[in-house]
Amino acid sequence: MNAADRHEFFRRLREHDPKPTTELNYDSAFELLIAVILSAQATDVGVNKATARLFPVANTPQAILDLGLDGLKSYVRTIGLYNAKATNIIATCEILLREHGGEVPQTREALQALPGVGRKTANVVLNTAFGQPTMAVDTHIFRVSNRTGLAPGKTPLAVEKKLLKNVPAEFLQDAHHWLILHGRYTCIARKPKCGECLVADLCRHAKAEARKAARAQ
Repeated sequence: MNAADRHEFFRRLREHDPKPTTELNYDSAFELLIAVILSAQATDVGVNKATARLFPVANTPQAILDLGLDGLKSYVRTIGLYNAKATNIIATCEILLREHGGEVPQTREALQALPGVGRKTANVVLNTAFGQPTMAVDTHIFRVSNRTGLAPGKTPLAVEKKLLKNVPAEFLQDAHHWLILHGRYTCIARKPKCGECLVADLCRHAKAEARKAARAQ
């Protein structure tokens, strides 16, 4: 995909959804951090159901520590891998209080030093809570970037680096959300909905499928 096509790709996504955001529910950087930790290998819908019960009771590091590990587990047990996630959240809350005054740090290095926080989670928090133009490459973004030809790469890190290079600056802040939503609802894994895609004429896969269909006629 050339530079002009990349610009048009994001221009259309912006026109369709001018202010995209995460589908996780949160009201603070800390709530977002906890929700993203819980969302690993889980759906946003499932996480939102759990945090709707948890956050009214405990939405600060100290309040979660006051629940204790077993108390926290009682709120998140509906989420996959909840035992490990709860253990990580307790340890993260301890570090936030001990090293960051109870606040969520605003650097990738400090975030990735927290238990349960990898590069993708750190990038989500930096982008969504703090407005930094980072690119959190999940399975949706990885698939869309490779399938469309927007930023092909063999690993999430390779795709992340290529996206940061290829996405026009004016779209970089929101590109992460547009790509996730596009992958979640249109460019789905098994049968992408090319017939209703806003950017099909720019997409490497869709164009290849169209040529294949033309030859079959």
